[in-house]
Amino acid sequence: MRPSNRDRILDAAVRVIQRDGVTAVTFDSVAAEAELTRGGIMYHFRSREDLLAAIHEHLASQWEATLLADAGRPADQLTADERLAAYIRVSTQSATRAELQLMLEAATRPEWAAPWSAVLERWAPVAPDAEAAPASMNRLVARLAADGLWMFESLTYRTMPEAQRRAVAEHLVRAVGAGT
Repeated sequence: MRPSNRDRILDAAVRVIQRDGVTAVTFDSVAAEAELTRGGIMYHFRSREDLLAAIHEHLASQWEATLLADAGRPADQLTADERLAAYIRVSTQSATRAELQLMLEAATRPEWAAPWSAVLERWAPVAPDAEAAPASMNRLVARLAADGLWMFESLTYRTMPEAQRRAVAEHLVRAVGAGT
């Protein structure tokens, strides 16, 4: 099946962000990247704000699809440990420049953070009793480590060998008894 023009536009916008940063996202830059007209972009998105909000939703949806593929079942059919195991394994995929920039932008706009937060709440929630229950604290520490693994290459400008990434993820999964 051919991707819709809307998805084509969103994928093009992500490429613009990856290459030139969030501030480079304009109807004209995205139209050029998608090989569509400015009007074709405006047909789907009334404003730059609408486009940016849709990019956040698009990437959060792709992230959740990756989590679902790893886990093999929707989050609501998994235990907390199984969800965390999928989250840890998916975190072995390095953050892209676009993802990092969009996450930072989302921190300032609740409407942009909402799609990311919804995925996090389904797959790796932070338990309110993390200080009281050792198992909850272990899950929180594993989540923080997985987040660090996801950002590692972007922050250190070093590439971790794939086998090492998988070994770190599986170590975290075993350390908290997740996915067993």
